[in-house]
Amino acid sequence: MTKRYVRPPVSLSQERKYEIIRRPVITEKATMLSEFNQVTFLVALDATKPEIRAAVEDLFKVKVTAVNTLRQKGKVKRFRGRLGRRADVKKAIVTLAEGHSIDVTTGL
Repeated sequence: MTKRYVRPPVSLSQERKYEIIRRPVITEKATMLSEFNQVTFLVALDATKPEIRAAVEDLFKVKVTAVNTLRQKGKVKRFRGRLGRRADVKKAIVTLAEGHSIDVTTGL
């Protein structure tokens, strides 16, 4: 039987936790993920998966089983006839353990 490497827990300052988790994503697609015990957040562009896991577990007092991330490049759009560019965003889809849930409609 082989031993699996277990990373030590990430320690973050309270300020950094609130900096990492920007806001929840409330869309039809994100709401459908709640059936699978998943919640979607907008996170800081420089946030890593272990940091996101530690921040969500500490701020919401839940157990996280997995974190999936994606980076969405900003689109070029026209605004009043001029070209503009939307900001890049990073999303985190957080899978919670059985029996845990986060109500995104209420604040911290």
